[in-house]
Amino acid sequence: MFAQVGAAIAAVMLLGGPALAESKLTDPQIAHIAYTAGNIDIAAAKQALTKASNKEVKAFAQDMVRDHEAVNKQALDLVKKLNVTPEDNDTSKALSKQASEKLAELGKLNGAAFDKAYVANEVAYHKAVDSALETKLIPSASNAELKSLLQTGLKIFQGHEQHAEHVAAGLK
Repeated sequence: MFAQVGAAIAAVMLLGGPALAESKLTDPQIAHIAYTAGNIDIAAAKQALTKASNKEVKAFAQDMVRDHEAVNKQALDLVKKLNVTPEDNDTSKALSKQASEKLAELGKLNGAAFDKAYVANEVAYHKAVDSALETKLIPSASNAELKSLLQTGLKIFQGHEQHAEHVAAGLK
């Protein structure tokens, strides 16, 4: 159920979301999409910290809050340094809307059902975001420092995907 957010994000980000369907994303649009994606995972992780019953799920959620907040801080520091204002766009708006809907759905679950749904979503979400970083956002970034930050983020988020898969395997 909640894992569908990953599929929805993949569809938006990879299969022609309005902003990504354009010829080329601008650096301010890329910065906003990446920041939005981080905030979405922070919100999901904070929800998991209050609802999860499994200690591994809670530990994973703590890691997500810590890591995504750190990357988002680096992103904000970079856009300030470059004097760039992140630009809201159709993709970041669609991501936020879908994530809000899915958080509401997940909020109705408890116990093991919540744990499984949250972790399954984390696997799907990180796969979608990793793919979007690799195929759309990094290649479209013009600024070398933004590109470097996205590449660093990709490595971290690939680790998150593997960690989520490990936690998911332990919940079966």
